[in-house]
Amino acid sequence: MDTKHYICNYCHEEFIPKRRYVQKFCSATCRSKAHHQKTKAGNLLPLKQVTNNNTKIEKMSAAGIANAAAGTIAADVLKRAFTNNNDKPATKGDILALSQKIERYHRVLNIALGANGELPYFDMVTKQIVYFKIRFPLKIQNFRDLKLKPRINPLHCST
Repeated sequence: MDTKHYICNYCHEEFIPKRRYVQKFCSATCRSKAHHQKTKAGNLLPLKQVTNNNTKIEKMSAAGIANAAAGTIAADVLKRAFTNNNDKPATKGDILALSQKIERYHRVLNIALGANGELPYFDMVTKQIVYFKIRFPLKIQNFRDLKLKPRINPLHCST
């Protein structure tokens, strides 16, 4: 049998257990008293007080704020340096410039085609009718693939 002495979880006295590794109290009296004290007082067993002094509360300091700001600035500089221009997010200026390019030419449907089958468009910047020659077969993947050559028709100009 085990001759190791255990310590009772209620009265903190040493005892030799009758059932090793599972017995926590020296007697049924200590076990029932511990249970009653636990249920009535909310787990106030006379146990050793365990204090945890490892918690450290960090306070804000000017050095800490400066380090955080410096780290953020360094990360932004590195991000800008190593990001390809095509992969950068579009800015409001980029979107406005693109919308102005798209909205510059408007297709005119009530004017006949040009001499060589060119399509009439109204230029919003110059306020003139321009003709674009479209080369066939027309496979437009994006706006840059559209090969347009403007030609001004002197008969339909309005200034």
